[in-house]
Parts: sequence; structure tokens; C-alpha cells
Amino acid sequence: MSVCILVIDDEPDVEMLFRQQFRRELRNGRFLMEFAPSAPVALRRAAELRDPSLILILSDINMPGMSGLDMLPNMRAERPDVPVIMITAYGDAETRRKALERGADGLLTKPIDFSALRQEIDSRLGQAA
Repeated sequence: MSVCILVIDDEPDVEMLFRQQFRRELRNGRFLMEFAPSAPVALRRAAELRDPSLILILSDINMPGMSGLDMLPNMRAERPDVPVIMITAYGDAETRRKALERGADGLLTKPIDFSALRQEIDSRLGQAA
């Protein structure tokens, strides 16, 4: 089974960073990564993705237009089956509370701890198998 992780961030260098961090897994076909530059694009893509199977959504919070927090209830309604982890530069208690209230499964702060994220992805891969 082919599985996919959707990463949502308006910063263009995020895709390069994630592809570099997960180059071995991507090269080996362990999973695919798709990237969306905005919340509206991500909502459309999440609705379309059925094969490969979407197993995880990682979303920045601060984006122009629709923020990640504003997108979250819509994403949960569209894809309640897929966990969403929010990413923020501001890991304060209020941001964490808002993210969890709106349906996030977790919150990562920047700079991202890629070893912790890798463990989260491994866990999701195990559940998808």
C-alpha cells in the first residue's frame, strides 16, 4: 500500500527541508510527501487524495489568508480519518489549546525536531500497515 503525508506551509524552503530530512524514506518509497502552499489548496488536495492513502497532515499555523487554525475544523470535517499535527514558531499554551480545541492531534514547534517527527511518522506507518 502506498501512503502519503501532506505538508502545508506557505514558505517555499519548507518543501526542500522536508525532502532533505526524509530523502532516504522518500527514495525507498516508504511514503510519499505532497506539499501545499496554502490552506485552500491543502483542503482541495486532502479531499482528492485516496490513493495513495493519506496517513498524516502537517500544517503550519501562520499562513496568509486562511491560517492553519482556521483551516483545522474544515480539514477535520473533510478528513476525520487523518491525524493533523500543527507546526508553529510559537508553542505557547494558548496556541496549543486553540489547536487541540479545533481538532489537532498534536503540535510541533519550530525548529522542528525531526527525530520526534520521524517517530510520529513511524507510528502512523505502523497503524496504516
